[in-house]
Amino acid sequence: MLQGGDSAVGEQPRPRPENAANGSLGGAHGSPGEPGKPLRKSARRSAVPSSPSPSPTPGKSSKSSTSDTPVKTVEAGKSGRAAAVRKAPKAESHLAMVRRARRINRELAEVYPYAHPELDFRNPFELLVATVLSAQTTDLRVNQTTPALFAAYPTPEDMAAAVPEEMEEIIRPTGFFRAKTKSLLGLSAALRDEFGGEVPGRLEDLVKLPGVGRKTANVVLGNAFGVPGITVDTHFGRLVRRWKWTDEEDPVKVEAVVAGIFPKSEWTMLSHRVVFHGRRICHARKPACGACPIAPLCPSYGEGETDPEKARKLLKYEMGGYPGQRLSPPADYPGKPAPALGAE
Repeated sequence: MLQGGDSAVGEQPRPRPENAANGSLGGAHGSPGEPGKPLRKSARRSAVPSSPSPSPTPGKSSKSSTSDTPVKTVEAGKSGRAAAVRKAPKAESHLAMVRRARRINRELAEVYPYAHPELDFRNPFELLVATVLSAQTTDLRVNQTTPALFAAYPTPEDMAAAVPEEMEEIIRPTGFFRAKTKSLLGLSAALRDEFGGEVPGRLEDLVKLPGVGRKTANVVLGNAFGVPGITVDTHFGRLVRRWKWTDEEDPVKVEAVVAGIFPKSEWTMLSHRVVFHGRRICHARKPACGACPIAPLCPSYGEGETDPEKARKLLKYEMGGYPGQRLSPPADYPGKPAPALGAE
């Protein structure tokens, strides 16, 4: 934890809030108790005051002897008290960032103990197809579309033999239906011809399938095979940059950086928690900062609505009392199931 700056000469040192970007809890926005709901005990810490600077000789300048950062020289006033000399805030160290990132993950685990993949599926093949369809649309729209798709084509062999025009009509609600149909026909044929009709459990095999990249492969591996993976979608990338875990924009680089922060055993659930938070609270255009349970740990607090009452009105899905994205959510999901297609 970083300490506060130098205290005023001749006065008792006064604590100041720690900088949230440096792994602390106060931030530039004031008391940690302001945003959202009351903080858990673990999120309440006091800033540590630094030692007072020695008083300069009256009439002479005071210079810092412990830092290369230039500081303004001050002279004693008529009252015999010098003005305060404060150092520029220190940048957050990598270790401090890692500690803050891991604490965010722990806090999110308490907020979303039910985090899960938000695509309906019953086997690896259904998850693979649903994930391909989820590009450029919502998981809700995919979940509303796949029941009819899997009723018509329950296996890779069935889907590989589909009439393209008929499949296009079924998946039309997900958008880009012609390109997605081509991908589904191609990956189904590959599964039939190269993998005996089974979805492979290795990343290097999955990414060779038409329409399947690292994001889709990690979703399938983590949730159908129990192989840890980090899923970098738009929500995940946006939040890790807001939290200053990385400045990278490329999903592969983001995945590599985050993989170095957390143990492998956390990768899959971390992905779910971050995506859940991005969809429900930390929105792209107007994040609900005032209702965010990890606001004291966020260096970007204040980018969105900070008033608690107004922020609560921005919450989505179960956090706002609305249906989720799955028609068949897990048993421990606290929200309402999504409506079927045409029943919204």
